[in-house]
Amino acid sequence: MKRFAQDSFTSRWLASLRWNSIHTKLLANYLLLIVLGTSLMSGYILWMFYAFFMQSRQTDLENWAAALSESVADVLEEKDTQRVQTIVQRYGAPANITLRVFDAQGSLLATSDPQIDRQITNWRPIPGVLEALHGRSVQGIAKGVLSTDDRLYIAKPMTRNGQMLGILRLSITLEQFQKQFARVIWTILAALGITIFLCTLVSDRLARSLSKPIEVMRNFAIHVGKGQFDDKLMIRQSNELDQLATELNRMSERLKSLDEERRAFLANVSHELRTPVSNVQVTIEALERGAVDELELRDRFFQTIKEETKRLSGLIHDLLDLGRLEAGVTLLEIQPIALQSVISRATRAMEVRMQDKNVTVQVDVDDLRIMGDSERLLQAFLNLLDNAIKYSTPNACIFIAASRHKRQALISIRDQGSGIPEADLPRIFEQFYTTSRSRKQSGVGLGLAIARRIIEAHGGSISASSKPGQGAVFTLSLPLES
Repeated sequence: MKRFAQDSFTSRWLASLRWNSIHTKLLANYLLLIVLGTSLMSGYILWMFYAFFMQSRQTDLENWAAALSESVADVLEEKDTQRVQTIVQRYGAPANITLRVFDAQGSLLATSDPQIDRQITNWRPIPGVLEALHGRSVQGIAKGVLSTDDRLYIAKPMTRNGQMLGILRLSITLEQFQKQFARVIWTILAALGITIFLCTLVSDRLARSLSKPIEVMRNFAIHVGKGQFDDKLMIRQSNELDQLATELNRMSERLKSLDEERRAFLANVSHELRTPVSNVQVTIEALERGAVDELELRDRFFQTIKEETKRLSGLIHDLLDLGRLEAGVTLLEIQPIALQSVISRATRAMEVRMQDKNVTVQVDVDDLRIMGDSERLLQAFLNLLDNAIKYSTPNACIFIAASRHKRQALISIRDQGSGIPEADLPRIFEQFYTTSRSRKQSGVGLGLAIARRIIEAHGGSISASSKPGQGAVFTLSLPLES
């Protein structure tokens, strides 16, 4: 039952994986690194364990062979073969340690395993015997004499006073070590499997912690793409993902604001266009019904048609200008121009309007040369002056000043009107936005929006400040001639 539950859990987990998802790719990378790292570490540990054991056994074998060869050499020097057999039987053990003594011609004198060794007639092909007969000590790993088990051996010549007395060959079986080493391998493999399984669970959780926010952001982006701007992205992680979520929320808010502005713009445009068109239509219908026969009424209706047509033409012109400026397709003829000249042209152009409203202007402009398009800058100043005149009280004065500030020309235009309410200041440069009814005059709210776009297109900036009852101040900065 437990096995079935584990299989069911594994099946559900595998079924939940989407093989082309970020989560699966992260999990695969984590597991690949874990398996590679643990496999290399396990292999290195096994190799070090095997090398250490073999080195230890070879050292032990050398020490045993050195001690036994001295004892056997003493007996061979006395030509007492019976004592040689006694020593071999005492220190040899057929199960794991085999000890053999050969004479100088390679004939077997004594062995710890006579039942096996009596079957061998020629010992020279046995590993190490021929080399030892030639006076070289040899050690290594070889198969048993009449078996397939691996054995560690050493063949050592025995000499006294430069005379070869014989050779001693000592070997030990590696079967027990190999069995133990196999158990160690299986133990390490089991531990490796458990480690990989646990690391898979941890890696899966870690991969989900990274992929889940990305999936949430993807769904959020899909909703934003469909125009659903009311959702908020909540990623509670103190890392780059949290910062990305903040920026996406800010982007969504900006898109929502732009969408609202677009809707408001369309509504305002349709309203502003519909009003003069309706007035013209009503006037024409009145003329068709007989008003054309009354001279005074006809002239007044024609004047209305003319004014509404002019108003409609101006509105369309302003909309086209605003659209080109916002799209960045308006080509500016940037060249050095005298700031005093542009401001003088603007004040002269508005002179009739100022006289009609009994408003004066006071200009205090330093001799500065700026970089810009004179016609576009003239349009911006005309819009700002028009705004100042519109909201100035009779017998008021408009103050225009300009001075150098570092590499910028600072221009201020201050009126003596009723001022702009603090709540309206952040929005006065928006399209079609007008302030409170007490300040609302003729116009549709495009003048300041166009002025701001022109100034910004020149690499400058514009801001407004006001105190109730003390008028408004518009401050511009434009780059000076290099």
